[in-house]
Amino acid sequence: MMPNLRSVFGYGTLAVIALCLASGAALRLGQGIGVAFALNASERETGPSAAPLHCPEPPERLAEALRERDRTVTARETSLNERLAALELAERALSQRLNELAAAEEALAATLAIADGATENDLSRLTAVFEAMKPAEASHLFAAMSPDFAAGFLARLRPDTAAAILAGLPPETAYSISVLVAGRNALAPKD
Repeated sequence: MMPNLRSVFGYGTLAVIALCLASGAALRLGQGIGVAFALNASERETGPSAAPLHCPEPPERLAEALRERDRTVTARETSLNERLAALELAERALSQRLNELAAAEEALAATLAIADGATENDLSRLTAVFEAMKPAEASHLFAAMSPDFAAGFLARLRPDTAAAILAGLPPETAYSISVLVAGRNALAPKD
């Protein structure tokens, strides 16, 4: 049997069309290669760092705007540097003042401790004097004192001495002093 001519020629035609399309694509791909080779050759002759032939100046308004912007930024930077220097100076002064304040506070605390110690010594000595006195003589002194002042001393005295002094006081005075001694710590926190 003879091969079908139509099938033989049908595949041949398709092969010819495919070959034409492939050669067209190859031509298109190779079209810029020559230019690339030419550019590469001229670059080798002049070198890649050759200066451009023409670099246009920026427009005058743009250049002036850039200069104005540079002046503004420089002024702001100067102002910020001045403010930073002022803040650093203020911080140093504040730190020095805080140190001085801490030293003054320590000195005041020491002075108050001395004063409190002296006051306590004085009160202890006076309490010892009242305890050494005869109750009748001490009662005359306590009757002359204000009730607040007398209550403070009676609270410091030994109970037997305080009882003997209270017994020698007029009843109204003894009552007011007793109420003050009893209520001295009424408002103190319980917890």
